[in-house]
Amino acid sequence: MVDTLHLTPQLTIERLVQHIHNMQGEAQGKRIAVGFVGGPGAGKSTIAAQVVAALNATQPGTSALVPMDGFHMKHAKIVSQGLEDRKGAPHTFEGAAFVSFLSDLKTATECVDVPGYSRKIEDTVDKAFTVPPEVHTLIIEGNYLLLGDAPWSAVRDLLDYSVFIHVDRELVKARLLRRHGEEGLFTEERNRAHIERNDLPNFDLVDKTRDRADLVIELNVSQ
Repeated sequence: MVDTLHLTPQLTIERLVQHIHNMQGEAQGKRIAVGFVGGPGAGKSTIAAQVVAALNATQPGTSALVPMDGFHMKHAKIVSQGLEDRKGAPHTFEGAAFVSFLSDLKTATECVDVPGYSRKIEDTVDKAFTVPPEVHTLIIEGNYLLLGDAPWSAVRDLLDYSVFIHVDRELVKARLLRRHGEEGLFTEERNRAHIERNDLPNFDLVDKTRDRADLVIELNVSQ
């Protein structure tokens, strides 16, 4: 049975920072990877970024956020394969490349370039940032880190600890509608259709992986 906690975002950050500090001490300088998992719109990206900021506030430059989103397929490839309506689903990521990258990153002793994802252009960005060798804590954030199907199934063994972040499904719908509309790239009608057709099924798929996490946090939030 996975431990489940009901916490506010602030208490979540405080608890995870303390737990990771303890992990750092036990690792004795070895690079560790902590996975932040949850469906689209669950708030895991925000929590993960704030945990990294808190860790670096006490030990500057020793923790780095590594989002899975940089391993989306290139948008042109998604279009060429007729997958645009399912963009964001597991099969529209370069899953095997992500697994290989994470495995190499855990043992890297030199600077490593990391791809990112820009919502302004809805596409990946090569070499979006760099993880330097002095980083010994990797905060890995993404939807599919705990999926049981290959190639994703290999990710779990590369994580030293995993946290599943969950919020109410209706709240997720409202958040996703705001997110899709922020850059003004698409109509509201398109965004609503995409959320129902793609984002919410992805959310439901990810939610089924919560039992594979080391800790589940039900976030107490109002919006």
